[in-house]
Amino acid sequence: MLTGTITSDEEPRRSVAEPLTAQFASSPRGARLARRLAVRRMEEWGYPPASDASCTVALVVAELAANAVRHGRVPGRDFGLRLALDEASGLVRIEVADAAAAKRPPAAPPSSYPDGESGRGLLLVDVLALRWGSTPRHPVGKTVWAEVSTVASGTVQ
Repeated sequence: MLTGTITSDEEPRRSVAEPLTAQFASSPRGARLARRLAVRRMEEWGYPPASDASCTVALVVAELAANAVRHGRVPGRDFGLRLALDEASGLVRIEVADAAAAKRPPAAPPSSYPDGESGRGLLLVDVLALRWGSTPRHPVGKTVWAEVSTVASGTVQ
């Protein structure tokens, strides 16, 4: 979105969406709060809670935060959430960081487990996100990230 008046000597200025950065207790309650805060920030960015973009971000945050709590928990350490909106590309980048460097997600989502009670989280992330992966975090831990489109699925090329 352009703001202000543009003269021939000026470059257009884009509105910058303030990223969300927060720490949460590594617990189910912390994961739930991360999802709720993500939905609130999406609403501040102009995506109502019932919109496809907000629902997709909520699901991806819920899965990544739940994985951080279940598989990346280190006693006494929180997990971090960062959301950033890139309006120009129509992407929301979701990053969930935890302190467990040794427990990295698989390079590809696991195959479906039809009879199990768990194991589908990364499959869901893989379907909902345009891209996802993980990077080491220094001095300790890892960041699992995903990029979600804010463009309605019917208009994606």
